[in-house]
Amino acid sequence: MEAYLDNSATTKCLESVKDIVVKTMTEDFGNPSSKHLKGMQAENYIREAQEKIAATMKVNPKEIYFTSGGTESNNWALLGAALANRRMGNHLITTAVEHAAVLQPMGFLEEMGFCVTYLPVDEQGTVRIEELRKALRPETILVSMMYVNNEVGTVEPVAEAAEIIKAANPRTLFHVDAIQAYGKYRIYPKKLGIDLMSVSGHKIHGPKGSGFLYVSEKARLRPLILGGGQQKGMRSGTENVPGAAGLGEAAAEAYRKFEEKTAHMEMIKRRFVEGVTRLEDVTLQGQTADGGGAPHIVSVSFRGVRSEVLLHALEERGIYVSSGSACSSNKKLPVSTVLKEIGVEKDLLESTVRFSFSAFTTEEEIDYCLEQLQALLPVLRKYRRH
Repeated sequence: MEAYLDNSATTKCLESVKDIVVKTMTEDFGNPSSKHLKGMQAENYIREAQEKIAATMKVNPKEIYFTSGGTESNNWALLGAALANRRMGNHLITTAVEHAAVLQPMGFLEEMGFCVTYLPVDEQGTVRIEELRKALRPETILVSMMYVNNEVGTVEPVAEAAEIIKAANPRTLFHVDAIQAYGKYRIYPKKLGIDLMSVSGHKIHGPKGSGFLYVSEKARLRPLILGGGQQKGMRSGTENVPGAAGLGEAAAEAYRKFEEKTAHMEMIKRRFVEGVTRLEDVTLQGQTADGGGAPHIVSVSFRGVRSEVLLHALEERGIYVSSGSACSSNKKLPVSTVLKEIGVEKDLLESTVRFSFSAFTTEEEIDYCLEQLQALLPVLRKYRRH
């Protein structure tokens, strides 16, 4: 049997997404900038994708810009906003548990002379909201906060943060990394006070290499890719029509039967949490520790077993999980910053595995994984380092 439990790393492409991607690569393959029929057909796919995505968030389709994925969306939001608004101030705020696609651009901006404040979190990974209130200054031009933490599944207080930010200064931009949240929550940027929002296609059963950045009509943003003037001059380069069309379909599908899909993921998560906490020397990390958090992510520490060893032992049995963020877990990097920030015990830092689900995850997959964990853990603990 095979159990794919690494859906926060990537998801299986939907059949309807595959069909539209193939069609736009082999039949309607024109360049959207061309003035002939093939070009107009391609342009229509772009416009329709914008409309599908905008409808899920109740925003203007003109506020949707296609990118190559979540990393580019985050980079563009932070660098573009900082450069466009530098005359208003040079202070930026983010959290200590953001994805590297936010933390590294923030580091780059510090090198450019910007001042960055990194907000601490509690033991569940939740931003200490009072620290945000204290950190805001008249010269704060941008705040960036993730909606759902990609490693431990903590849901951040985005609505409360937006209220505090806008009360302090309505001109301060609020960016939200919604890469692990879009498709799992109904997100309405205008209602929430979000000015910029990043989304990745392959996290919602869309194509890899696709994503979008929501940019409020009121937000000032500098383009980072210059050239042909595509996407209103905001992101030059021939549009990735198959990627955009596939992403539009994936976005629309994510919100069809939304409550049913979310309820299924919550049920799957409960089943897994109930089973895994019965095992010996197991600790849940993040908001999952009290039953909260996102419906699709569970972070588990297995005392006495290195995460890399357990990952490969499960892999041999057809079970696929992650030892952290998939964007960095294949690199020789220091132990997870997120786990350190939430105060995970030192001997558990290298023993933590992320399990992540989708609307297609089955109870059989969960039960199979739990059976294998029960069999494997006593064996692997015999070979623990002393």
